[in-house]
Amino acid sequence: MKVLVVGAGGVGGAFAAIAQRREVFERVVLADVALERARAASARLGEADRFAAERVDASSREQLVQLIGRVAPDAVLNACDPRFNEPIFAAAFDARVTYLDMAMTLSHPHAERPYELPGEMLGERQLAQHERWERAGLLALVGVGVEPGLSDVLARHAADELFSHVGEVGVRDGADLVVEGYDFAPTFSIWTTIEECLNPPLIWERERGFYTTAPFSEPEVFEFPAGIGPVECVNVEHEEVVLIPRWVPCERVTFKYGLGREFIDVLQTLHKLGLDSTEPVSVRGVQVAPRDVVAAALPDPATLGDRMSGRTCAGTWVRGTGMDGRPRSTYLYHVVDNETTMREYSSQAVVWQTAVNPAVALELLDRGEWKGAGVLGPEAFPPKPFLELLAEYGSPHGQVEVPQAVERP
Repeated sequence: MKVLVVGAGGVGGAFAAIAQRREVFERVVLADVALERARAASARLGEADRFAAERVDASSREQLVQLIGRVAPDAVLNACDPRFNEPIFAAAFDARVTYLDMAMTLSHPHAERPYELPGEMLGERQLAQHERWERAGLLALVGVGVEPGLSDVLARHAADELFSHVGEVGVRDGADLVVEGYDFAPTFSIWTTIEECLNPPLIWERERGFYTTAPFSEPEVFEFPAGIGPVECVNVEHEEVVLIPRWVPCERVTFKYGLGREFIDVLQTLHKLGLDSTEPVSVRGVQVAPRDVVAAALPDPATLGDRMSGRTCAGTWVRGTGMDGRPRSTYLYHVVDNETTMREYSSQAVVWQTAVNPAVALELLDRGEWKGAGVLGPEAFPPKPFLELLAEYGSPHGQVEVPQAVERP
């Protein structure tokens, strides 16, 4: 299988390191607007016959189509910030090639009632093209990172195998990661973090449909497994709320993230100062977006691995009726230790945990165990092959029964 990875940052580089250990990936081409970054990521792997570098501007549909034509990949993996989704998604369709991403097109809040009603939802522009892709016999597998991605697979697995009726699917993300030497150093793209944390969180209920709340609303203390312990989680906008109800029969879907009070305070301050804005302002005659300045001022998350310690946990909390007819509350999760990923892959835990899931998905597509056409999320496919192959990659999921209710701070 030949894969073109657009974006050679932390996730793109981690994907290549993972792919190096799987024979199915015969060739991986890393493409980036910064050619030196793509070259460095491919050179670290030391296999010039399998890993190559190209330059491409991910905002240019024309450049992307030309690059896809030269590389002739079996699939295009979008490892860029979601602001580049539309040109990469469109170029893959133009070139008639399978497309994967780990985050979907951006949302836009409701103009008048942002904390009650959704405006344009995450992924709406991609999902609207489902029939077009389906008619063309092409697959766009969207949201196939860890969250969204593995979290959706776990939701489908629970509905298929563990529950006779699913009340709520609640994705919960927490960690005990520490970055030495920095007062504030996000472990994932700050551009994406600001986008998902400061937008109105989305909730879905069968009777009510989609609705929104204020950022950081409905705090709860969730007890994470593997020694991470209790973490306060709050509502955050995320794609699972859009994707899971399309294929998983349930009554409610939520997403809550364990950000921590200090992290929330920083994000709220950025918002108050207007530093979260993507609209350019004039600085000494130069047009600059404030959010890009924030991103440039912070350390690159891909470079933090040597300073990081601890674990990150992504998972799906499912409540409802078990197969035995009794109430059930189960957390299905995936824990990654930074020490392990740095030692074995030279990738920090958060980007590695994101990157391993598209690798698994691509291998299943190559085998024919996952197949389909249209714009589909991971929950549209059988979960068992995915979870089995993830374990074969050396990173199995876990499962634990938890209390029905959680502590409110």
